[in-house]
Amino acid sequence: MAMVIVMSVFNGFTSLIETFFSNFDPDLKITATHGKMFVPSDNRFEEIKNLTGVVHYAEVIEEVALLKYDSRQYPAIVKGVPANYSSYTNIDTLIVDGIFMLEDKGMNYAVVGQGVAYNLGLGLSFVDPIRIFVPKKGRQASVNLARSLNFDYIFPAGVFSVLEEIDSKYMLVPYHFAADLFESENRVSAVELGIDANVKTKNIQKKIQEILGDSFHVKNKYQQHDLVFRTMKSEKWASYFILVFILIVASFNMLSSLSMLIIDKKEDMFILRSMGANSKLIRKIFLFEGWLISFFGAVTGSLLGIFVCWLQIKFEIVTLPGTGSFIISAYPVQIIFSDILLILGIVLSIGFIASWYPVRFISQRFLMNENL
Repeated sequence: MAMVIVMSVFNGFTSLIETFFSNFDPDLKITATHGKMFVPSDNRFEEIKNLTGVVHYAEVIEEVALLKYDSRQYPAIVKGVPANYSSYTNIDTLIVDGIFMLEDKGMNYAVVGQGVAYNLGLGLSFVDPIRIFVPKKGRQASVNLARSLNFDYIFPAGVFSVLEEIDSKYMLVPYHFAADLFESENRVSAVELGIDANVKTKNIQKKIQEILGDSFHVKNKYQQHDLVFRTMKSEKWASYFILVFILIVASFNMLSSLSMLIIDKKEDMFILRSMGANSKLIRKIFLFEGWLISFFGAVTGSLLGIFVCWLQIKFEIVTLPGTGSFIISAYPVQIIFSDILLILGIVLSIGFIASWYPVRFISQRFLMNENL
């Protein structure tokens, strides 16, 4: 029961984080193996653009810049995105203040992460623009900083919230604005792809990697944040093995109870022997009893764990502390059938070993040392 609940809660948090990353990140992202920027002008990228299943193709620019708003300064990643950015992501659903708008009537606008907005003290009701400073390409440091820096300004239109890892780093701006600011010319930081929902992303990813070769990385949503997902996965399985260890310790209760039962039923074993039962049959009786304890314990515990998880999903009984401080109000839970099977398998395996040991090594003392 404990294993089902704990693993389902970890699954819930993983699914929640995956949902938010999915709303911000593209289905596939192509980046250069060496260097920060590349020119996507050869025939390979035209082939990728025309692949079956590739619905959206977008070139983006990402560079670190110094932001200044009023008297506050903060370094962040300025990401230049094309007009179809909201088509292959769900950025619209992440807006917590203002609207998602990058251009309007010839004016450029920015959509800022909530963490960036907080550190800058930014408010959409204010009329001050965000000033952006970046080093000029190929220009050495000078006593006059104005000659070494590119400068531009942009007005905020909205604030988005995903997770702290994203919110505290990113500011979205129009692609052409970022290209001029960073003097990128025809170079881009990445190519982002939106994949048709009816096509397997894994197959498209493999095909694109074959087209581009080793000079480019092609990453799916998980691989774009592999450290986060690997950390959560390792935490989940670490908790699983800790609970397995506790289960092994608890199985000694069944081992001792079966041992005492064998000693207590010593006279009954002699009666069974006199009625014609051999040692193998008598051992099977005790072993079957141990299996029954394990089986009904595993099934009952799993059903109770599933029931508790269902109650949490349906009624949100266990809430998170601090009302309104989190994006969710209660612990997220997701039941995965393969986890249930894994839990049943390990519980039944431990139960079998705990039953077999006393039956194999203790009962022979009361069976006249007859061999199997």
